[in-house]
Amino acid sequence: MEEIITEWATTIDLYSETDGLKLLKILEQYQTHTQYFSLKASLLGLLSNIRMKRLGKIDQLSEKWAETALHYNEEEKLAGEIIANIQLEKSMNLLNELMFPLIRETDNRQGKRTVAQQYIQTSDSFLDEIEQHYQLFQTGLRAARLVDNKDLEETYSKLHGMLIQLEKSLASLVQYSTNFINSLAGNFHSSNYVTGMKEAISEVEELKRKWIEQFDQSETDTKQSCLTELENMIGLNEIKEKVRKLYHFLQYQQLRKSEGYQFKDELQLHMILTGNPGTGKTTLARLFAKIYHELGIFERSEITEVDRSHLVGSYVGQTEENVMNIVKQAQGGVLFIDEAYSLRRDGQSGNDYGQTAIDTLVSAMTSGEYAGTFAVILAGYPEEMRQFLWSNPGLRSRFPESNHFHLDDYSTEELIQIATKTGLENDFVLTEEALLEIEHRIDKERIDESFGNARTVKNILMDAVFQKGAKLAEKQVLDVIDFTIIDKEDVELKESSDHTSTSYERLERLVGLDVIKKEVKTLTAFVKLQQRRRESGLKTVPIHLHSVFSGNPGTGKTTVAEIFSHILKDSGLLKRGHVVTASRADLVAGYIGQTALKTKKKIREALGGVLFIDEAYSLMSMSQNDFGKEAIDTLVEEMTKHENNLVVILAGYPKLMKELLEFNPGLASRFKKFFDFPDYLPEELTALTTSYAESYSYKLDEETKNELTLYYQTQSIEGNGRFVTNLVDETIQKQAYRIMIEENDEQLSHLKLCDFRAAIEDRERD
Repeated sequence: MEEIITEWATTIDLYSETDGLKLLKILEQYQTHTQYFSLKASLLGLLSNIRMKRLGKIDQLSEKWAETALHYNEEEKLAGEIIANIQLEKSMNLLNELMFPLIRETDNRQGKRTVAQQYIQTSDSFLDEIEQHYQLFQTGLRAARLVDNKDLEETYSKLHGMLIQLEKSLASLVQYSTNFINSLAGNFHSSNYVTGMKEAISEVEELKRKWIEQFDQSETDTKQSCLTELENMIGLNEIKEKVRKLYHFLQYQQLRKSEGYQFKDELQLHMILTGNPGTGKTTLARLFAKIYHELGIFERSEITEVDRSHLVGSYVGQTEENVMNIVKQAQGGVLFIDEAYSLRRDGQSGNDYGQTAIDTLVSAMTSGEYAGTFAVILAGYPEEMRQFLWSNPGLRSRFPESNHFHLDDYSTEELIQIATKTGLENDFVLTEEALLEIEHRIDKERIDESFGNARTVKNILMDAVFQKGAKLAEKQVLDVIDFTIIDKEDVELKESSDHTSTSYERLERLVGLDVIKKEVKTLTAFVKLQQRRRESGLKTVPIHLHSVFSGNPGTGKTTVAEIFSHILKDSGLLKRGHVVTASRADLVAGYIGQTALKTKKKIREALGGVLFIDEAYSLMSMSQNDFGKEAIDTLVEEMTKHENNLVVILAGYPKLMKELLEFNPGLASRFKKFFDFPDYLPEELTALTTSYAESYSYKLDEETKNELTLYYQTQSIEGNGRFVTNLVDETIQKQAYRIMIEENDEQLSHLKLCDFRAAIEDRERD
């Protein structure tokens, strides 16, 4: 461990706080080592130094680490040098509070008394803390000697000597001021006291001048340029290149104007930013505002951020007033409207003034006293913004195509970088295991366009911080590791399940369906094996999960679909594992263009799970006026688009399902798995009856079971399992009526044969 820290120290520029804190965590395993405290001191000193370089200043945490390092080892040189510089920095403004107004001869007696009292108060206030100031210099001097820094040592020695002289001058000022106040009690005051006060103040002012000379007053401009801020952003490579070109052009444009050349048609400053949630639209808008300010185009570097609620009023005239008030606020800067498409709503009534807001804004942008005094940046999701701009040609013309910026989703690697950066900004370091767990959670949550990108990553990290803090509440003493390290267990999402048993156990408990069970298990085994091959770097066979469930009503298709979805989630093939059931009414609309939108909406609901389309053959139609084919075509298109994030199951009667697939070869080519659900046998129907009754704590005797089996054998049962559940529900009602008449509570949970017969007779009469 000592060799590792020594090597780390010699190549410090290659490392970061993250590396140091991870090393610190490893060091905690060697607390019994004889060099533990000196090694920890060295590491904390290195950490303090790296943090100071990263921030460009000494902050509270870097000072704390340096102090702790010296606590563990008083001879730790790097920490000593940091403390020496910190103490020197604290000393620079030490004498600023020593401000003494002059006593003027024209002042009246009370005025002179007040000034003298102020001399005493200011001097005493400083002298009361003189010992603390001496202690500060002693600490700094020791640290300077520790690191053998002759320049620092000489500076501290000079400052210490000046502090001794200052103490004498202030004591003299207090004495002269006190004597002066006492002399005012008579009819005259001694001019010697006034002279003494002035001389003491002069000595203090001279010491203040010499004091400041000991410090390097050359200040560097630490302000970060806009292009530097742009480069520090993660990802966005195409955006960065485009913004760099824009920056240099605007710089050229401003320089050209300053030389007296005219620009009759200047480049528009209005922007369109599109991208999914968390891709950096607001951050980029703020950067544009800073660029415009840095180049002298606008006075202000801040954005005025608004949405529909700030602009659109509820009565005639209010909207125009709202918009113009916002424009006035934005003058000299940037007006940023997020989710701009919300201004205009499809099918808006006469009482919705969104279009009025748009028209008023366009007018302010192009004419009158406000034109050219502010820039407008509109932002939103890609598809919604495209439709919004095409429906408003007047607005669209104000935003040239070159000023449209699309921000792509971040890659997983970039999101991990964002997680690391966010952690560091909050003084947390993520272990490798924690980063892998964050990657797992990112993959799980990245399902559709609603994925929050950087926003999601920050939420994951803040949740991990919360979990860590809550977990450590019972710990009595917290150290550096507790305050800075995020581990895998902090990030792990504790998943809860509504099921008391595994999906496989649920599958096994189903009555009958032996062939279906075998096919599901076979497919699941195939899926898991292909995953293992992928993890081992071997070639994999494509996994086709879209399925056709053929069978009469009540044969268990929906139940198996739910279990199948949970199995696929447990296997890692589906991220959510939910089932969205849809019928023709959920997919097909009544007029052109709406069916595709309706179908896509239902598919978005199912992403990460299973879309179960019952009676799928109802989408098939020979009529040209029927939009079922549009639904099928949209379904095929979306299945291809989301092939790794969606499983579609078509269900229905066997014959009609066959006709559907023959009717649309494109649809048929997407389905490779076929599950045939047979009607239940009489014995299986009896078992279903018993199982369903037992789920409500009812029991059937053997005689009743035998009679039910005989009944199922001799009757034509329509509805399979559905028939059984209806029969049991009705039988329970008959049993309740019988017990009320018999007044026999001993058989509350016993369903007799007579109860079933009464229910069957009612059904046959109906």
